[in-house]
Amino acid sequence: MATVATTSPSSTPLGTGHKRVIIASSVGTVFEWYDFYLYGSLAAIIAKQFFSGLNPTSAFIFALLAFAAGFAVRPFGAIIFGRLGDMIGRKYTFLITIVIMGLSTFLVGVLPTYESIGVAAPILLIALRLLQGLALGGEYGGAATYVAEHAPPGKRGFYTSFIQITATFGLFLSLIVILACRKMLGADFDTWGWRIPFVISALLLAISVYIRLQLNESPLFQQMKAEGRHSKAPLTESFARWDNGKVVLLALLGATAGQAVVWYCGQFYALFYLTQVLKIEAVTANLLIAGALLIATPFFVVFGGLSDRIGRKPIVMLGCLLAVLTYFPLFKALTHYGNPAIEAAAKSAPVVVVADPDKCAFQFDPIGKKTFTNACDIIKSALAKGGVPYTNEATPGTDAASVKVGSTTIPSFNGAGLEPAAFKAQSEAFTGQLKAALKTAGYPDKADPAQINQGMLLLILTILVIYVTMVYGPIAAWLVELFPTRIRYTSMSLPYHIGNGWFGGFLPTTAFAIVAATGDIYSGLWYPVIVAAMTFVIGTLFLRETKDVDISK
Repeated sequence: MATVATTSPSSTPLGTGHKRVIIASSVGTVFEWYDFYLYGSLAAIIAKQFFSGLNPTSAFIFALLAFAAGFAVRPFGAIIFGRLGDMIGRKYTFLITIVIMGLSTFLVGVLPTYESIGVAAPILLIALRLLQGLALGGEYGGAATYVAEHAPPGKRGFYTSFIQITATFGLFLSLIVILACRKMLGADFDTWGWRIPFVISALLLAISVYIRLQLNESPLFQQMKAEGRHSKAPLTESFARWDNGKVVLLALLGATAGQAVVWYCGQFYALFYLTQVLKIEAVTANLLIAGALLIATPFFVVFGGLSDRIGRKPIVMLGCLLAVLTYFPLFKALTHYGNPAIEAAAKSAPVVVVADPDKCAFQFDPIGKKTFTNACDIIKSALAKGGVPYTNEATPGTDAASVKVGSTTIPSFNGAGLEPAAFKAQSEAFTGQLKAALKTAGYPDKADPAQINQGMLLLILTILVIYVTMVYGPIAAWLVELFPTRIRYTSMSLPYHIGNGWFGGFLPTTAFAIVAATGDIYSGLWYPVIVAAMTFVIGTLFLRETKDVDISK
């Protein structure tokens, strides 16, 4: 096979030509991740703007589902754009993806709200989220493949780790813009100012397209196409042939699924946990997450470079194992240092829902038409709205339900068949008694800034993000090296985006739904812990190390 010329001498740690490739690929990807993360960071505001027809618990969960909808279609974007990337080239494919992403994000910023156009607003929002997801599904595989195919042997982990930084930088950039807008606009940010970060994406789109247009095609792809070796049917070769399909499946279950839940738990779920469970003010929570990202981000490159020496597999597997072993104590520590009043109240005056489990509905109404009127549902709806942790005490065979706050018992009521006015009056009376009992027991409406230990929170969040850097820093090089050049874009994109789009993207929604159903504020962690444990076992036993493979074949 002919030797492919690199853009700069590989004897230097990072040659000028290689820097240009990395910077051009990374800057465009930063802007795309910025676009995608805006929605996740503003989920609580978007819930009020586009899902105001639902009850508060359902509105927030449905806003998270709309966020997850973008992740749900990412594997389809991987298939569509991965096929194009393997047939026509890496460069032109991720030019298309960035245009789709930027335009979709801009349109979110000018979209009318539920109050203006009714149910059409959330429908259009979800449609734009789907377009964002399709675009992102084609972006990552292209950028990672493009950089890896420019990298000299023995440097692929280091080179591709700069692509891994882009996701964190994108989130960091979105947080900076959000915080700046909040600071300047104050209360107006929640009503109309939230649109500004989305509208700004038009400028970022123009910069990104200009940068991407300066790139040349991957040298490995150019040579392969000149020799007539590029794939004419990348989907068939990637997924319909067991020798490659088996590797795709193992890459999903033994690498990207665990990597995804560690990533999304350490960044997104941690942010939601601070704001929605611990009730820490949004600006403070965002600053803490931003600080942790700033401290931990260099470790993407540290672990990417380390993987060139000791291998991709041991670093990713260790990150998954640490998450499994420490997530519960770390999140309990977040509670202890973030809102100790919740912890103290839960110990001194635990809240217990006493009811027949069969009479308790799941507190989620995706279309806003269901009315929670039985005694158990009224209790759990009030507790979920207030973010109050509770346990359940089963009393089978009875329609009655009550809630115990320490030694105080408050009976609920059955609202079925009541006139709206009567239901409202009884509901307000019950809620008033419950709030009074919770206040007496020490349950806070929001975190007391004087009791927040910001230093310890920053340390814990930094540990969580360092786990992210361990699993994410080496993953691009590992995936690139698992598959042959002719079908690399397609083959690596699908397991990456199923892992990150489905296992990771649905993590906040799934975790909060589990918390809402059980009342245990830590129960949502079982989802990332179980998935990370699965990846650790499968990856350790069945996936091969790849750091020394020749990717030119």
